[in-house]
Amino acid sequence: MSHESRSAESAAGETTGLDFVRTIVVEDRDAGKNDGRIRTRFPPEPNGYLHIGHAKSIVLNFGIAEDFSGTCNLRFDDTNPSKEEVEYVESIQTDIRWLGFDWEDRKYFASDYFEQLYDWATYLIEQGKAYVDELNADQIREYRGTPTEAGRNSPWRDRPAAESVDLFRRMRAGEYPDGAMILRAKIDMAHPNINMRDPAMYRIRLAHHHRTGDTWCIYPTYDFAHGQSDAIERVTHSICTLEFENHRPLYNWFIENLPVPSTPRQIEFARLNLTYTVMSKRKLLRLVQERHVDGWDDPRMPTVSGLRRRGYTPEAIRNFCRKIGVSKTNSTVDLALLEYSLREDLNTRAERYLAVTDPINLTITNWHDGEVDWFAAVNNPEDESGGTRQMPFTGNLYVEREDFLEDPPKKWFRLAPGKEVRLKYAYFVTCNEVIKDESGAVVELKCTYDPETRGGDSPDGRKVKGTLHWVTQEHAKPAQIRFYESLFDREDPEDVGPDEDFLSALNPNSLRTTNGFVEPALAEVPAGQSVQFLRIGYFCGDIRHSTPEHLVFNRAVTLKDSWARVLRNKRENEG
Repeated sequence: MSHESRSAESAAGETTGLDFVRTIVVEDRDAGKNDGRIRTRFPPEPNGYLHIGHAKSIVLNFGIAEDFSGTCNLRFDDTNPSKEEVEYVESIQTDIRWLGFDWEDRKYFASDYFEQLYDWATYLIEQGKAYVDELNADQIREYRGTPTEAGRNSPWRDRPAAESVDLFRRMRAGEYPDGAMILRAKIDMAHPNINMRDPAMYRIRLAHHHRTGDTWCIYPTYDFAHGQSDAIERVTHSICTLEFENHRPLYNWFIENLPVPSTPRQIEFARLNLTYTVMSKRKLLRLVQERHVDGWDDPRMPTVSGLRRRGYTPEAIRNFCRKIGVSKTNSTVDLALLEYSLREDLNTRAERYLAVTDPINLTITNWHDGEVDWFAAVNNPEDESGGTRQMPFTGNLYVEREDFLEDPPKKWFRLAPGKEVRLKYAYFVTCNEVIKDESGAVVELKCTYDPETRGGDSPDGRKVKGTLHWVTQEHAKPAQIRFYESLFDREDPEDVGPDEDFLSALNPNSLRTTNGFVEPALAEVPAGQSVQFLRIGYFCGDIRHSTPEHLVFNRAVTLKDSWARVLRNKRENEG
């Protein structure tokens, strides 16, 4: 068997089961392109916080580098100073590290290459492939034509190269105001791809840059800077989302017409769309600026920092990104799958605690005053090495208000007059008397306990179906509990009336806050660490607001598995 045949056979075997992007990477490597070297990059624009869609790209780009012993650069495409801030640069780095990835010493900025990009732009002018245009924005739009009609040449298109070089130099020197001139590539105003109709390369922006200060007053467009930055960094595979597919001919045109040191390959994949969510940075910024949310890291936001504050783990997000895969077709992923990924992760790692979110007093009338009993509570039933902790028990407790009904229906297994229930880890209790306030609201349940049922079992074998959680009034810590729902009230927030925008779809019930009590051990759990409140859901101490003296918990996800319901309904519909 020849070497070529073995290589083809090996490549065919290795690409089995891979997504289409990884398949291309393997084929390029085995064909000897770039000497078998693999380098990707994650190139955020520092004009906002990263969201879950960016996480998909991060997992893909860094993941490919890990899978094929390559490297992945972090590069900030900072070519629009009016929208960029150091805050965004810092938050992006924090989010990537939190997700579990490291660019090592390969952190770059497009602004690192401003001088080289300027020289290459001048080179294109001298080659007759770029020119300075003095049409204004409206005229450029008019001259560009439409997808079905060819554009028209600018009257400045054929000005001498030397004149354009001089004007470009004077643009750099700050002699002209914003919008007075732009530098355009000279390609083809009749090209069927409208992106190839003499696209802009440089525009005047008299704006302070977060890194270069006031050194520059002209800035390259994203289309011009991006591919050349890839080439400078010797990126082999420039992986971007599907909206850049029509820009690929322009990406390649610049690479082919400039003396760049390498030839990266652009590959497009479908971006992430999620139900009940908007991903547009512009819309997310509007939510923040108009104070519809509590900042970029509001737990209802789809930002990485918002998910982290809500209680998501990096493992859950990485697993979600791997579950949804990589495709060439745009689609929308059900939010329930993201929640399932978190629930699946936390089920194995989160410790279990008792918390009462809407408390009602429960008094054990046959308990000895001042007596404290102690019970061993299992930290995590999914982890035998997790051990136990001691929980205090007294005759004065808090239980959940929803666990009591004065006139219950059949098959009600929780508290009611005359009903016996099990208190988790502790004893059987029976409700004997209901105390109400002047308005008729229940304020206290008077119960008796059976001392023979210590540990939750009866020596006479009687069965109790209801098991309730509780905390002691003497030891419990007060806590604010925040119950989060989706920020929007419909699967597609853009599905609004003709005179409305996405803000019309905001969910007025996206946050509900209660004042409850938690067992004392929760005061020792660091903010940001997710735990399970037994029978309620998974919660996380708020990393901005929670302290041991003032506990604040955010609900990360419910215990109920809505994704299982989605799959069940899908199977039923297919059947």
